[in-house]
Amino acid sequence: MVAPAAKAALTAVAAVGAVGAGAATWGMGIERYLFTVRYHALRVLPRDADALRILHISDAHMAPWQHRKQEWIAGLARLEPDLIVNTGDNIGHRDGLTGLREAFEPFTGVPGLFVHGSNDFQGPSFRNPLRYFTGPSQRRPDIEQMDVDALDGYLTDDLGWTLIDNAATSLEVRGVRINAFGVNDAHRDWDDLEVLPAAIGGLGEADLMLGVTHAPYRRVLDEYVDLGADVIFAGHTHGGQVRIPGSRDALVANCDIPLDQARGLSEWTHEGRTAPLNVSAGLGHSIYAPVRFACRPEVTLLTLLPR
Repeated sequence: MVAPAAKAALTAVAAVGAVGAGAATWGMGIERYLFTVRYHALRVLPRDADALRILHISDAHMAPWQHRKQEWIAGLARLEPDLIVNTGDNIGHRDGLTGLREAFEPFTGVPGLFVHGSNDFQGPSFRNPLRYFTGPSQRRPDIEQMDVDALDGYLTDDLGWTLIDNAATSLEVRGVRINAFGVNDAHRDWDDLEVLPAAIGGLGEADLMLGVTHAPYRRVLDEYVDLGADVIFAGHTHGGQVRIPGSRDALVANCDIPLDQARGLSEWTHEGRTAPLNVSAGLGHSIYAPVRFACRPEVTLLTLLPR
């Protein structure tokens, strides 16, 4: 006969196991396919300007077999964005561009801006997920290299988007003159913030200034505020990817941003100046960590309105 205490312990273990199995089933089999659009509005445009609809896409980590994700992204064309801001990590497999073409084809001709994440250059690899709790992930020398030139050729030549890695550009959208600047992936220390003041200075006056980065490290966000960004866009964090339901904070961010700002629209303040910051939780995940829990894959439709 099993003693009452031992029986209670076995029951508790069984219950914990059942909860864990259920959570894994939900995160791996259901939630990672529950793509969603987050809607926000900001009053940052000149008073006589028309509203602008910016679609913020990040961290697709596309693999060729991910047809549900490809179809869902393609369907976002119905939102009729005026501008697309893509904050990197587009491909997650050496043949990921095949799937990305299926996803992005309906956006051909829609103006776009993009920066790179490290996974646009380097393929995914298996990592112990518990190591994310010890700090941001470290680079590894044995990573498969991606065909970033083919990716850039598609995004720039076929779609007509502009790469702003450690660079700046100017464009006009619906009568609004936009200056935008960005950096390469700060998570790999590929950002070069020192080149931005001169790059921006050569653009002339604008109605709106956008700062774009893959990884929202504090040094980057501080500099973007100093440079006069009216809105800042970032990705990389996956919103934590696995969260405690109902919690405002992510468990991890894989960078030094505060955990309560690892997903969604917030504000970033530096030396008395504040700018809206949108950190996308992104659409994908590494093929070696196919899970989302309490953190649905997402894009953001940000409507900019006159002040």
